[in-house]
Amino acid sequence: MSYQITFGPRVRKSPFFDCTVADGVRHFTIYNQMYMPTGYSDPQAEYRRLLEGVSMWDVAAERQVEIKGRDAERLVRYLTPRDLKDCAIGKGKYVPLCDHQGRLINDPVLLRLADDRFWLSIADSDVLLWVRAVAAEGGFDVTVSEPDVSPLAIQGPKAEAVVIDLLGDWVRDLKYFWFREADVDGIPLVVARSGWSKQGGFELYLCDGSKGEALWERVKKAGAAHGIGPGAPNYIERVESGLLSYGSDNLADSTPYEVGLGKMINLDRSDDFIGKQALFKEAEQGPARLLVGITFDGEPVPSNQHPWPVRVDGKSAGAVRVVCHSPRLAQNIGLALLDRPFTALGTILEIEGEGATYRATVVPQPLVPPGTPLP
Repeated sequence: MSYQITFGPRVRKSPFFDCTVADGVRHFTIYNQMYMPTGYSDPQAEYRRLLEGVSMWDVAAERQVEIKGRDAERLVRYLTPRDLKDCAIGKGKYVPLCDHQGRLINDPVLLRLADDRFWLSIADSDVLLWVRAVAAEGGFDVTVSEPDVSPLAIQGPKAEAVVIDLLGDWVRDLKYFWFREADVDGIPLVVARSGWSKQGGFELYLCDGSKGEALWERVKKAGAAHGIGPGAPNYIERVESGLLSYGSDNLADSTPYEVGLGKMINLDRSDDFIGKQALFKEAEQGPARLLVGITFDGEPVPSNQHPWPVRVDGKSAGAVRVVCHSPRLAQNIGLALLDRPFTALGTILEIEGEGATYRATVVPQPLVPPGTPLP
């Protein structure tokens, strides 16, 4: 059975939308009320290009929430359990956001553009509405808005060469998770060494949506000599590398401690933040569940459409959140959120998949060690 997605004004198009269509996009998802490409014509070629070459992605759906004003820093510190004392202007930080029960709301990247101006580059949930509510209820003197900013990612081992050809040699000195403002042919950008892969790369935050086509074509031109091609955040590579996806692995019922983000929680801070008491309690007692890596044999599995139930010796143990087939391991892999008694390495799991039962094993993460080549 085939399905179609309906295009209309209720869901927004990115500034790069027409370019992705012209370059052969075949699949979209809805992310932050926007169409986001998830694949073109050849998934294997896109995967290989990311690991061995360079790929360009329309990730404009990673919207920015701008917090600006006298109390901007104080509000940002209140929103996240991570300590931001060393977050200088020009630096980014991965910052979990929690509710008052210590459950994850989102896991954005924070960019500090000025003493009183920040962006939250968000995953798929309504952070804008939440931050506005927190700011209003707390009486913070800030303006919270969604700016005209749309990221375009350049990822892969040849990404730096492309961005150097695009912007100049200064790119070599840009450290991981740092950024700076730039301009290419009159196109205003914020350029960050970051991205949702472990293959290295950059994100170009386009600061004028009317110039989306111009930027897309300029990147293609700079990347032509390096074999650049269109792609999208790669499902397989991110599972192999252990990169979290909010809404898939870590849902609104998950806590940072459950999904491996405990190192981002700084409970020794003297100031208050949302969820502090709940996270203190969980740190003392330990999380009830843990997100673990799994492997299992059998024919290559497609991505799962819903969580798969897990049992151990006939007892309910949790659920597999995501699965895929790893070309580098030649094995099926996945991430499972399990009750803590069943999370020891080597534990054998019984998984009820879509039309099949599998026998899986809990293994270390990342599932594929960095640098593992394609066969």
